[in-house]
Order: sequence, then C-alpha cells, then structure tokens
Amino acid sequence: MYREAGYDFVAITDHFRAEYGFPMTDTRDLRTDGFTTLIGAELHAPRTEAGQSWHIVAVGLPLDFAAPTASETGTELARRARAAGAWIGMAHPSASLLTAADAESLDAAHSIEVYNALADRENRGDSWHLTDVLLNRGHRFTTYAADDAHLQPQDPPPCQAWIHVRAESLAPDALLTALKAGHFYSSTGPELYDVRIEADEITVKCSPATKILLTGGHPGAEVRQGTDLTECTFPLHLFRNTHCRITTEDATGRRAWTNPIHLQQRSR
Repeated sequence: MYREAGYDFVAITDHFRAEYGFPMTDTRDLRTDGFTTLIGAELHAPRTEAGQSWHIVAVGLPLDFAAPTASETGTELARRARAAGAWIGMAHPSASLLTAADAESLDAAHSIEVYNALADRENRGDSWHLTDVLLNRGHRFTTYAADDAHLQPQDPPPCQAWIHVRAESLAPDALLTALKAGHFYSSTGPELYDVRIEADEITVKCSPATKILLTGGHPGAEVRQGTDLTECTFPLHLFRNTHCRITTEDATGRRAWTNPIHLQQRSR
C-alpha cells in the first residue's frame, strides 16, 4: 500500500508485547529496487508517570532482538535497543501524557514524535510543547511525524504523516545513518526545498504555503501569511540564544516542520 502510494521506504513497528508473541515483523521480501523497508518494533515496558507502559519506536533492530525481561524498565529497554543499532523514537508523548521527567528518563531516544496522525483523532497528535520544554533544558532531540497506522475501520486513512530523508541511497543502513544524523524533515503534505542561515537571517524555500512560521525556544514567533508563498526570510534575533524551527502550512491546513535548529551550543 505504501509502495503504491509513492513512498520510498516504510517501517512496520508492531507492538512488541507478550500477548502478540513479541513480533519482529520481517518485511525484507517487500523490498524492491525502488522501495525498501526498515526492521523495527514498538517496544513496551513499565512505567510512565501516568501509570501506562512506555511506547518506544525502535527502527533498525536485528530480527533476533530479545524480549524484555520482567524487571527491565523503559529506560533500560531503549538503551538496549539503541546499543543493538536502532534509531529510537519517543512515540506520541501527548497521547501518552508524558511528563518532562518521563521524557528526560528516556536518555537513549534520538527523536521525539511531534505529530502522530492516529493520536490526532483524539486531539492529542501534536507534541511540540513538551519538545520545546526539553530542548530549552539543553537536550538534543530531532523530531519526526508518523502515521502510527493500525488500519482499523475507525482509524484515519494511511499516508497522513511522514518524513523526507536525505540519504546516500535507499539501502537500509544508509537510511538509518541519515535518521541518526537528523538529515530529514517531517510533513503531512508540504515540501521544504531549502532552509538556509546566513548572518542573522534564515531563508526558507518551499511548496506553495499560506503561512510560514519561525518558532522555537522563545514564546514569540515570526509569521508570514499570504497566498502561494514559496520563499521568505526571517530575522533570528528572537532565537539567538536558543533553538528554532520552520513550519509551513498550505491552504488545506497540512504542515511541514524542520528539525530543531540550535543557534547556540549549550551543555546538556
């Protein structure tokens, strides 16, 4: 389905739980010259402040990744998955009601899921607030968007949220290298062609947008609105000592986001 929709790759991350036999879904036979798959799972272990199990996306796991032990915490499980070579995502923080303390304990995470299309059905799809809090504390996460498609009748249709990755090739190892390096941006539709910082300004070139925003670690924002905007330049003075990001929004309300851009290196 994703291949026919024009995707270059997909990761099937089934729930790695005992009741499902701890599945590590082998999708290698779906790979073609122009389409590949990444092996992964959604890992679970006790326990967040809300009293729920962790939901941890791990992409790039070996097929023989061992099931968690009864005493293994979410922090420990994520560390083990990262040590096994996986890219680790903190899944749907808003939907899981994660606190800053929860998020800071998941120290193996590469990235935070800032938009989840399935959780958006419950108005909990956006997790930028917690992400900005963590980034302002000096943490260095990238950010991603995902379908979280379960393909149930009541769910939103697939192909609602994804990432564009700049990789050397479609080889799984090349994609994982690019993911870990943060060489990607997230989208629910719009495209970002170029984002460039020169002196004290940031310039973005994008597909036609009705709104382009510069936001981040400061409560203020720079906003440009119009019809079919494809390029604009913002001053960076509001975000000089923190992080920022570009968001574009098209006429249908679909959005694209850069990864956080750190304008001053700070120790964690």
